[in-house]
Amino acid sequence: MARTRLSRSDRYDQLVEVSWALVRAEGADALTLGRLAEHAGVAKPVVYSHFASRAELLAALFTEFDDRQTVMLEESLRSAPDSLNGRAQAIADSYVGCALAQGRELTGVLAALEGSPELEQVKRTAERAYSERCRSILDPYSGSGGISAPSFTAIFGAAEALSQAAVSGTLAPEDATGELARLIVAAVGKD
Repeated sequence: MARTRLSRSDRYDQLVEVSWALVRAEGADALTLGRLAEHAGVAKPVVYSHFASRAELLAALFTEFDDRQTVMLEESLRSAPDSLNGRAQAIADSYVGCALAQGRELTGVLAALEGSPELEQVKRTAERAYSERCRSILDPYSGSGGISAPSFTAIFGAAEALSQAAVSGTLAPEDATGELARLIVAAVGKD
């Protein structure tokens, strides 16, 4: 049986998809470049031509997740009312919705990112960009001083906890998004 040759871009997408499936099935610790090659049905040099190291692969997975989260946020904003409640609900829906769409495997990738200063920097940079986007969305509804750093930290701490509770089934998704939206409104409204 002949192998199908994919374009470089399509092969990259395939490797990312197979990586997520491998993490879903066996956990992030099982994700190595060799195992990825095996599961993708390609030679190791093909994988190494896309990812020089496991760390680079993990960073790529997180970046792919972060890109999807940003797209979901922008899609939610397009249909949301132009009000604090509407914007808060759009942020909550997209944050929790993206975590649910990715599932439990994200937790393993995040833990692996925390294990290395370089990988942690990738995560922090992405989080900073996402939070700054959210700040720009919410600032028009805050007081003259803007949203305080402690309030913003609380919003994203709650977003992470509520998302994980929805992913694990501890909370219904609508309860997680509703509570997050209420917390955002309360935090922005008090500043």
